[in-house]
Amino acid sequence: MTGSAASSQVGAALAAHAFATLGPAGVVAVRQFVAAAVLLPAVRPNLRRFTWAQRWPTLLLGLVFATMNLSLYTAIDRVGLGLAVTLEFLGPLAVALAGSRTRLDLLCAAGACVGVYVLVLPGPASDYLGVGLGLLAAACWAAYILLNRLVGARLPGLQAPAAATLVSALLYLPVAAILLAQGRLAGTAIFYAVGAGILSSVVPYAADLVALRTVPARFFGVFMSVHPVLAALAGLALLGQVLEPHEWLGIAIVVSANALAVQTASTAKPRHAATTRAGAALDRVTAGGIIRGRLSRG
Repeated sequence: MTGSAASSQVGAALAAHAFATLGPAGVVAVRQFVAAAVLLPAVRPNLRRFTWAQRWPTLLLGLVFATMNLSLYTAIDRVGLGLAVTLEFLGPLAVALAGSRTRLDLLCAAGACVGVYVLVLPGPASDYLGVGLGLLAAACWAAYILLNRLVGARLPGLQAPAAATLVSALLYLPVAAILLAQGRLAGTAIFYAVGAGILSSVVPYAADLVALRTVPARFFGVFMSVHPVLAALAGLALLGQVLEPHEWLGIAIVVSANALAVQTASTAKPRHAATTRAGAALDRVTAGGIIRGRLSRG
């Protein structure tokens, strides 16, 4: 699991090296093509047999993939890897807390808010657009969790994520065409982008599948909180992004709130329908939902 998480964040750092040439949108385009090249031959979804009840959430899922990746990579470009990934993890935290009214859950929510404030320390020099894009990525990840739960009940296996990846890749074809016409879709930047797709999608997908054969989904969900820390370390080692003490403190607070929320939501017994829905969504985050999303997001 540590190797998987490290690979994912190293891949994101490699992607940042291609931003100057391809831009975040160009890197996302290459990432989507890599994800589609992996998923479609493996799953072979029969799109013609999809009913409308299966198509519309799949189309929305593809739009979420496209928006989530672009907002995250643009946030990384503006505010750095550690801060962007930490903000994005507020999405799973929000789903973990949805529908719950316990004091501990409220404490987790308040802790996450405090952590974000400490992390950003809003001021005249703050990049509010970058922070906003990180929060947009968080909202998209929350939407991904809920949509994945819906399509998971309507389509077997990985058919929905595979079809959604195809939708997202098609949306980025104009971006790839423009870059190709400008002669920018070449050189070392393309290798960085492809490397990001492999390290942030293919490697974690395979590693997490192996890990989940022996590791409980609850522990896996808690362990996911290590990603913001590894993102900050990858940003420091590979991009020279040095975090201030308050940023490390903010990351620690958000990580603690996320881990506590996932732990308590996974162990609590559902007492009413809203809690049951939140718990079911959380199960997809902690297990299949996250590893399926790795093939389409950074």
